[in-house]
Amino acid sequence: MRSVSIAGVGLTQVSEHWERSLADLFVEAAVKAIEDAGVGDPEAVYVANSGSSYIQGQLNLGAMMADALGKAGTPAFTVEAGAASGAVAFHEGVKAVASGLYDIVLVGGVEKVSDASPEEIACFLSMPEDQEYTAYTGITNFGLNALIYRHYMERFGVRQEDIAMLAVRCHEHAEGCPHAMYPFKLSLERILSSPMEADPLHILECSGTGDGAAAVIIQPSKGVDGEVEVAAYSLSTDLTHITERPDIVTFEAVKRASEKAFRMAGISRRDVDVVEIHDETTITGIISLEDMGFAEKGKGATLFTGQEPAAGGKPHVNTFGGLKARGNPVGATGLYQIVEIAMQLEGEAGRCQVDKPEFGLAQSLGGLGSTCAITILRRH
Repeated sequence: MRSVSIAGVGLTQVSEHWERSLADLFVEAAVKAIEDAGVGDPEAVYVANSGSSYIQGQLNLGAMMADALGKAGTPAFTVEAGAASGAVAFHEGVKAVASGLYDIVLVGGVEKVSDASPEEIACFLSMPEDQEYTAYTGITNFGLNALIYRHYMERFGVRQEDIAMLAVRCHEHAEGCPHAMYPFKLSLERILSSPMEADPLHILECSGTGDGAAAVIIQPSKGVDGEVEVAAYSLSTDLTHITERPDIVTFEAVKRASEKAFRMAGISRRDVDVVEIHDETTITGIISLEDMGFAEKGKGATLFTGQEPAAGGKPHVNTFGGLKARGNPVGATGLYQIVEIAMQLEGEAGRCQVDKPEFGLAQSLGGLGSTCAITILRRH
């Protein structure tokens, strides 16, 4: 298998793009990535999306996006894995290049939720859960998060003020980020005085869905200095119903996928400089950090309160604001995370840049931890 690197990246601002279509957004990000790479036309296109069949009534996105790019005739594939769709599509593209099947691959993710009403968006966000066992009860995605949140606080004796600090830090990082949906600071008081989404989860502890597209061009590694290589990629799943899991405050898919990724990359957690986590809510972000080993169980919030996590070190987390402040264009979110890691490693992160990162990790969830995709990139 060949080593694989990222040759170019592109993205759109996450926003409410009322006047634009799925194809408009995808083409903008894809053209930016192709021009950034400067390596010629892609030999295959992988398209990540989660909601087009429900929101736009649109299937067959692979062919549709290849056509919109002026690349009709190019092999094109559509990938859906909830909010992990972008990362899973990236993994499929990496495998295609690593195997020698293709030399230049475009992977793009796109989502447009502004075509839907708030009620339809709530329904869409619950679709990754079992429709016959869970969603039919009427509980929302954020309602399930709230159940986990309450259980977590009671078991570990963690204050809500500490958990909500994740949202505060994300907004601090997003301030001035040109592609963020909410590029401004929020105080802890403002977050905890916002209306309840589902007790005890406040609305400003939840990520906001938005429209957006992100794309990467991948190719065989050249072995040159400064190249961003794919060090590891791993996928795991878990029981879909949280009521059947042995422990609802542990995401086993995250634990398995991260362990495999660290072994594949040949590094430890302390080697990771930047991390993009799936903070759909504050509690999913905190639990994800713990289950990847960056903090002890029950101590994930200490990464944001200034205390020592006493585990895997203190990487820079969600340097562009994460799902909370950059926004959550669902099926494209995993690719936003990967693009942001690549930008950090290339030193192209602007005001969000951290000092000379070597390794970066992106963690994406589909459903409430039923799918987890981990991607580790390194600077050559």
